[in-house]
Amino acid sequence: MDRPDYLVQGEAARLFPVLSTTSKEGRTTSIVLACMDKVEEFGAELLGSIGQRVGKRSRMGTFTEIVFKDEKSDLRDRPDGLIVLSTGAREWRALVEAKIGNADLCADQVERYRSLAKQYRIDCVITLSNHFATVPTNHPLEEVQKSRSKIPVFHWSWMYVLTTADLLLRGGEVADVDQQILLNELVRFLTHESAGIKGFDRMPPEWSELNRLVSAGGRIPAKSREAEIVLDAWHQETRDLSLILSRQTETTVVEKLPRKHMGNSGERKKDEMKLLCGSNQLAACLQIPNAASPLEIVADIARRTIDVGMTLRAPEDKKSSKARVNWLLRQVRSDPSDEVHVRLNWPGRSEATQFPLQDLIEDPGICEQEKSGLQVLSFHLYIARRLGAKFTQQVNFIKELEEVVPLYYREIGQNLSEWRRPAPKIKPNRDVASDVSPEGLAEEAGDKSLEDE
Repeated sequence: MDRPDYLVQGEAARLFPVLSTTSKEGRTTSIVLACMDKVEEFGAELLGSIGQRVGKRSRMGTFTEIVFKDEKSDLRDRPDGLIVLSTGAREWRALVEAKIGNADLCADQVERYRSLAKQYRIDCVITLSNHFATVPTNHPLEEVQKSRSKIPVFHWSWMYVLTTADLLLRGGEVADVDQQILLNELVRFLTHESAGIKGFDRMPPEWSELNRLVSAGGRIPAKSREAEIVLDAWHQETRDLSLILSRQTETTVVEKLPRKHMGNSGERKKDEMKLLCGSNQLAACLQIPNAASPLEIVADIARRTIDVGMTLRAPEDKKSSKARVNWLLRQVRSDPSDEVHVRLNWPGRSEATQFPLQDLIEDPGICEQEKSGLQVLSFHLYIARRLGAKFTQQVNFIKELEEVVPLYYREIGQNLSEWRRPAPKIKPNRDVASDVSPEGLAEEAGDKSLEDE
């Protein structure tokens, strides 16, 4: 695609950019934008995440080092790139701003790019950095979310870009062999330390402060700034966890959010702040394709414990609770550690009961103690990992979390199956179509009447 006429400067994004060795952002941005242009499936997947469909008749152009006509902004303050998608007579355009390594996005800078986009009728701004966003529409900078500007700002983390490329390759979704090679080289480039791309690896200093407060018997204030910072960091980590599991399972793992939280990060933060202040807990739920149920994660500050588990509905075709427990136990294929527990949920106001998994394996009948005549409704099978002092440490907490979540899914979660009601069977006295014809039904009704007499 030729350079748009509203630019006085702009190079087509290059796979091999000729830039100074200090220009990491420019180099990485150019390579990623060039791959979006050259690898059809990669560009379509990324743009699809922000609602732009790339059809067979679409043409994409990507540019770096752009300068608009009659631009009055500071020469040192320019977007890193431009994406142009043409489909028929329609043209969609996005400014790109990227940060590498520990460089942070600046809300003021993003707002200036919004103004630039409005001036030149650009549709949106896309930011890339090592910050994580639950979905591209929920920007990690709160100031950007609260802005009154009508120009939307989307966000991709570099790890999201890397994960997207990896899934396309592992899933065999890139048809052209040469494009497969390009995308594989992009993965190799992004995973090299020189690219400046990294996952979330530590909680903020406020994490330790919050732990000290709770350990001393204090309550987290409802408007605690420290709690807000910790909650933002937790969102960064849970998104990184979903990308880690995506790469491990070679499927797309996403955070499962209530509908009211999907497009409203403020509402999500308010509800999760209530949980943090009221129960001293951080919680997340990951949706893994075709898994028996969502993966539930709870970090309990008071107990200094990480709980990871899944909830399964008990099989309704089995009458006794013992039989229902045996159905669950048959799905556990690895030797259980003393960290694994089962919580049983009962009907009505009957309180839940809980047992170490090993105890249930040795005697499934203990589940019916003091629950005579009741049938268990569901099971929560989980690991409770007590971390002690490691829980309060910024780096070790993340290391332990990123170890125990994949461990639980590998050893337990991926082997679980949800119960489904069995398919209906043809009844013995209705084997053939004539048995249920009007004549057959009439004969059956007559026989029934004689039996009643």
